[in-house]
Amino acid sequence: MKYRRLGKTGLKVSEISLGSWLTYGKSVEDDTATKTIHRAYDLGINFFDSANVYEQGEGEKVLSKALKEFPRESYVITTKAFWPMGERPNDRGLSRKHVYEQVHNSLKRMDLDYVDIFYCHRYDPETPVEETLRVIDDLIRQGKILYAGVSEWTAAQIEEAVGIADRKLLDRIVVNQPVYNMLNRYIEKEVLPVSSKYGIGQVVFSPLAQGILTGKYLGGNIPETSRAANNEINNGVKGMLTEEVLDKVRKLDEVAKELDTTLPALAIAWILRQPMIASALVGASRPEQIEANVKGSELELTADVLDKIEDILA
Repeated sequence: MKYRRLGKTGLKVSEISLGSWLTYGKSVEDDTATKTIHRAYDLGINFFDSANVYEQGEGEKVLSKALKEFPRESYVITTKAFWPMGERPNDRGLSRKHVYEQVHNSLKRMDLDYVDIFYCHRYDPETPVEETLRVIDDLIRQGKILYAGVSEWTAAQIEEAVGIADRKLLDRIVVNQPVYNMLNRYIEKEVLPVSSKYGIGQVVFSPLAQGILTGKYLGGNIPETSRAANNEINNGVKGMLTEEVLDKVRKLDEVAKELDTTLPALAIAWILRQPMIASALVGASRPEQIEANVKGSELELTADVLDKIEDILA
């Protein structure tokens, strides 16, 4: 496993990280989840991602319980807040009250003294950015959070947060967590340049486009054990299974075979070509999947291969 600095910080994270969205505490049995998390750790992954909203805290519990076997200083663990955690008016958003309470609730669920990274899970138009940054700064000074980040913020919103932090002498955000893969490249236009300007690292989720870039949907049928077959979690992936997309996936699969590798490894290696991307955040419902994904960190793509991929994606 290779490791990269998270933006301009001194924190080093594995190029492949393991997330818990739509898996742990939901569609994967706890025993299988634990085996998968342990296998990831054994393979050198030191970066594990969760959020309060993942099954209303159950994802955090499964992840942290599995990691209890290992020294706390040996791994980096995250959580997030923004999405509703209840029906009351203050059970959502990025207000001082909600962020403060949710960080403490997450720490209690995970039985931790601190989280390495706290993400603002989305931008909150109802709360002043300064209010959110101030409560995060307070929690950093209290030792409850080590680093602050955002997820799926626009370039303008990121720049706004950096400007406020600098003017008010608050801790800056140091990481952004957006979606990024061969089929969704929106961050290349504005988010990556702005993040690079301020030294903000990227931890990208859905690097395999919710499983489409594994090639498992190329046979024409939806596998029974796949995400697309699960009506509880398939809202996003089913809409992407167009013939145009699948044609690109077929051509990409051919490139992978020419390189004597797998399509998932190719897709992850393609993401890691970007120097500002610190880690590709994958999901895995069983140990074999994380073993396959780790190969993306080992694969180096030549300029010719990258040009061929660009032609296919265009």
